[in-house]
Amino acid sequence: MSRTLRFNRREAIALTASGLAATGLGLGPAAAQTAPAEATTSETIMTSEDTHPLAPGWHRLSLGEARVTVVLDGVRPGEGPHPTFGEDQTAEAVGDLMAANRLPRDRFVNFFNVVIVETGGQTVLVDTGFGEGGRANGMGLLRQRMQAAGYQPEDIDVVALTHLHGDHIGGLSEGGAPAFPNASYVVGRQEMEFWTSDEARNGPRAENAKAVEAKLGPLKDKTRLVEDGGEVVPGMIARAAFGHTPGMLCFEVGSGDTMVVLTADTFSQFVVSFQKPDWQVRFDQDKNAAAETRRRWADKLAQSGTPLIGYHLPFPGIGYVQDEGDSFRFVPETYQTLVSG
Repeated sequence: MSRTLRFNRREAIALTASGLAATGLGLGPAAAQTAPAEATTSETIMTSEDTHPLAPGWHRLSLGEARVTVVLDGVRPGEGPHPTFGEDQTAEAVGDLMAANRLPRDRFVNFFNVVIVETGGQTVLVDTGFGEGGRANGMGLLRQRMQAAGYQPEDIDVVALTHLHGDHIGGLSEGGAPAFPNASYVVGRQEMEFWTSDEARNGPRAENAKAVEAKLGPLKDKTRLVEDGGEVVPGMIARAAFGHTPGMLCFEVGSGDTMVVLTADTFSQFVVSFQKPDWQVRFDQDKNAAAETRRRWADKLAQSGTPLIGYHLPFPGIGYVQDEGDSFRFVPETYQTLVSG
């Protein structure tokens, strides 16, 4: 039996048992976005040989002058997508939508896609995955897999963070030191202001605020804040995508017919986010704003035909948006970028 088929059974059970309460989108409370659970199995510990699901775990494409590499930090199978997605709907309604798309009614897999962009003479890492804190649960594979793709941590010039949830900032440090020693950092101004505010530090999201302080506090002198329309590096522009968090950013890479949009957690489930953009998502902080952001970006991408890369979409997370009247559909990349230009 192949390694892929074993993942559907034995590895999925192990990953689910150890990882459902881990950082990011899962079944635990919102506070669980800051730190994975303790290891319950040694099977998913990172080794020199990458035998994790979807190995080798990286995918590269070129768009104009930009070279884009998607690195899979890990996967997490579990129960769902309800109630994480379609929180305001019944389990039956969400299950019916899954079944209509030839998917299991009550099981799904979450993906964590980190992106490396070479543009404007700079190498930019967009988000950092779980880091060392996620490896006991089968995540935190960025460091190993980016090296397999030809990048050393020292090669990263800029780390650009879409937002400051734990599954995006966990990899900022390694062994108590900055994981990317030559990098500067770019964060959305509104995002940073919220997570360092008294509201965040003393409210229900206090654990995430503590993680932000631990991860980004030591990097303060090397961090630059940007707003909507701000340049990350030449050829890469930040765009507002507020709602999931108060200051989440998307990043436009390139221009015109050779552009891709890194949409972060705007679309975090490849069926629900597009076909039912108004359905509520548990981890969206401002659910109405998040729904408006989904619709706005889906419409923009559908009208322009611009490809997107989604952090939680099925690896490598690259695709297009198809307009279907009052809703949309995600169309995965096949060979479009291979024959363009």
